[in-house]
Amino acid sequence: MKATRRNFLQSLGVGVAGLGVSHETIAATSHPPKLAKPSSDEQILFVGDNIAIANTEYGKVRGFILRGIHQFLGIPYGADTSGKNRFMPPQKPASWTDIRPALWWGNSAPQIMEKRYANPYSSFVDHWNYDDVSEDCLKLNVWTPALDSQKRPVVIWLHGGGFVNGNGIEQDGYHGENLSRLGNVVFCSLNHRLGALGYTHLKAAGGHEASGNVGNLDMVAALEWVKNNIANFGGDPNNVTIIGQSGGGAKVTTLMNMPSAKGLFHKAVCLSGNSLTGVNKEYAEKLGLKVMEEAGLKPGEIDKLQQIPWRQYIDIANRAVEKMADEAKRMNMQRGGYSPVGDGTYLNGDTFFKDPNHFSANIPLMICSTFHEQNPSRTDSSLEKISLAEVKEKIKPRFGEKSGEIVDAYAKNFPKARPIEIWALVVSNRKNAVAAADAKVSQQKAPVYVAWFGWQPPLFDGRMRAFHCDDICFWFYNTDLMLTHTGGGKRPRVLSEKMAGSFLNFVKTGNPNGGGLPTWKPYTTQNGETMVLDDTPLLVNDPDREARKALV
Repeated sequence: MKATRRNFLQSLGVGVAGLGVSHETIAATSHPPKLAKPSSDEQILFVGDNIAIANTEYGKVRGFILRGIHQFLGIPYGADTSGKNRFMPPQKPASWTDIRPALWWGNSAPQIMEKRYANPYSSFVDHWNYDDVSEDCLKLNVWTPALDSQKRPVVIWLHGGGFVNGNGIEQDGYHGENLSRLGNVVFCSLNHRLGALGYTHLKAAGGHEASGNVGNLDMVAALEWVKNNIANFGGDPNNVTIIGQSGGGAKVTTLMNMPSAKGLFHKAVCLSGNSLTGVNKEYAEKLGLKVMEEAGLKPGEIDKLQQIPWRQYIDIANRAVEKMADEAKRMNMQRGGYSPVGDGTYLNGDTFFKDPNHFSANIPLMICSTFHEQNPSRTDSSLEKISLAEVKEKIKPRFGEKSGEIVDAYAKNFPKARPIEIWALVVSNRKNAVAAADAKVSQQKAPVYVAWFGWQPPLFDGRMRAFHCDDICFWFYNTDLMLTHTGGGKRPRVLSEKMAGSFLNFVKTGNPNGGGLPTWKPYTTQNGETMVLDDTPLLVNDPDREARKALV
């Protein structure tokens, strides 16, 4: 099956005329800057004793220059988090006197690595990049056009993985070189504590009151490093944009609701993920006590918990989650586990974005999701022939008795969609993305821009569709780098130029218009303005509103 090159929304039978699309909207595009081509086949990598040396408050670092972009990898922004620093707020890194090499990525945060590459399809498609894993993981990377005083806008990438997995460079599409060159910006990515080591709330068990949020406090420490040091790398600490995808999108919204992050960033972008509350405080405290019990320790024996090898500790913590499953259900939690805790001190304990006077109210927000965050037929071609009745049965475990009503609503909203496409649209629904947009615009201070990514790569017989993670490399101008997500070539690059150009305008000004996409109106709850991203991008009014009504 070949992927269609027509606008996917229209291929599903959604008429443009009924979506509030105007001729002006479709035609009003401008062109982003083009990449300069090398004039000759000369040396492109430069590294040596006196090349790419930058100052930080802790000592000098030496990077390298590749294709004109200065790159610094694995710079410490915090101390080792093992031993007495485990479950504690991040500490400052030790200073150094020699020039520190910043030529390779920092360690990934502790996480279960066994069978990480067991699925050959996932390993091929996402082209995972993992290296050493240790608790000495508070490191960041910087890409910059020059070490000068130009004060370029700064982009900070927060990786996905649901607060449990991942690292700052796990996919080739995360690299900042191309975007840095295209937009004359400074790009940073970082690693921070994850899972049980970043979010076990041990206050009730005698631990530090911040223990349930130290992974997020790591991110705040990285933002503080940027504030204090990025001018030495040609960046502007007063123009910082945070962007994350999936779990990284939830990192963005939690940072927007942490008092300690106030003033450290000025614009925000959520891709395929967000959160509107922290983990229930009562549940988190009970889980912390259960962890102590599972470890065979008494409340107060935090020092002994700090000495357990990290891999063993993750197993202990996961067993505690399993034993707390009934408690999680009692509190109406979708699932238990380890992520930022709404403790009311380090993270807002109420629903996010309720207060119009909160610092987050002044931060412009961009939200994007994909048409097929989940696609059941990606590795099972037999599902391409599934019937609508079978789809209704397949989604019952998730949607219960409303399954039939939901499928019928999506089939009516998208009359030309095949049953497998309806299935993917239902389980990939925009309910959470729209809820976040509605919550943020209710503050009535800064604009929200909403997008829906529908571009489909011509890979795996067209069954990948517009999948979870696929849009990242388009925003970062990396479609020719992330070939296993795009196939490469002109077709994805043309859309990427428009998306990256618009993202860069948002980074610079808080407004994406003029970067290559059609005129992009801010989102309103009334109209649901949504930029549909495909070969022919369109701004439409809430294209799936009627279908989503069945999800309530």
